[in-house]
Amino acid sequence: MPANLTPQYHKAEAEYRRAQTAEEELRCLELMLREIPKHKGTDKLQAELKAKISKARTEAEHAKKAGKKGHHGPHIQRQGAGRSIILGGPNAGKSQLLARLTRATPEVAPYPFTTREPQPGMMPWEDVQVQLIDTPPITADVFDANLLGLIRGSDVALLMFDAGADDGIDGLTAVLDRLNQTKTRLAKESHLSEEDIGLSFTQTFLVHNKMDVAGAEDRIALLKEFCPLDLPEIRISAEHGTGLEELRNAIYQALDVVRVYTKLPTKKEADYDRPFTLKRGGTLLEVAELVHRDLASSFKYARVWGTAVLAPGTQMKGDYVIHDKDVVEIHA
Repeated sequence: MPANLTPQYHKAEAEYRRAQTAEEELRCLELMLREIPKHKGTDKLQAELKAKISKARTEAEHAKKAGKKGHHGPHIQRQGAGRSIILGGPNAGKSQLLARLTRATPEVAPYPFTTREPQPGMMPWEDVQVQLIDTPPITADVFDANLLGLIRGSDVALLMFDAGADDGIDGLTAVLDRLNQTKTRLAKESHLSEEDIGLSFTQTFLVHNKMDVAGAEDRIALLKEFCPLDLPEIRISAEHGTGLEELRNAIYQALDVVRVYTKLPTKKEADYDRPFTLKRGGTLLEVAELVHRDLASSFKYARVWGTAVLAPGTQMKGDYVIHDKDVVEIHA
């Protein structure tokens, strides 16, 4: 029997994947259990949720007693419209890509393992910012398991293939082999396995780097022959900037978010400099929560300017679905 999981369940699932502490995991798991349809087709899933809740509750209690947050791996505060993590083997060009797409200044050198800790930067896209995180290289012998939480909590992963080196295939397969030994995997779409809630998949682009080097297309052909991957592909040269706009656009589009501009009742113009972003399908109530945690509870209505309303400044209820570039004036 199919699970027929609801949009509310999938929203809680997405928040669970991004949780960085046991306390956050517990809150999301409890919401998932409340939202899951109760029938025979979800019996196993319900049992797994209850087991996960019990484990998360114990971890949260231990962290609280110890006076710690209980972060899973390196704690990097989420910023911007979403998060993309850069993965790859040594010399795949991860740090150079971060430097090209953001204002971050990682060490870029022709020798391996120049990146020792995850390093974030902010990538501009029109009037919003997207967080990018460079990571230490993954090899058959070296893998920091603390990265798993960052990978699982990212909206998009960029799997870098060194198309400029004959050993690029070995470097990429080593990354995949190490991740396949864990419950954090890469895939075309982000989701949790319905058979095993602990098995998490992160939406991934396969990024062929160093396309300016002779033989790059031949190496990509060999990769497809010996290691076929069902992932969207983008060709770039991080050194020369080729393909970076395509990659930048693909990252933002993969986030599947919409922008909303807020306006105070006492102002004539909205704040167009700093839009809020929320997942496509989000509502006015969710915008109110982004503006201030307490605003949603006192929400009465909002005036909306946008392409989906009949007239500028139309009064809408909290369940109105936001469209990209809507302007809203919230009344509480």
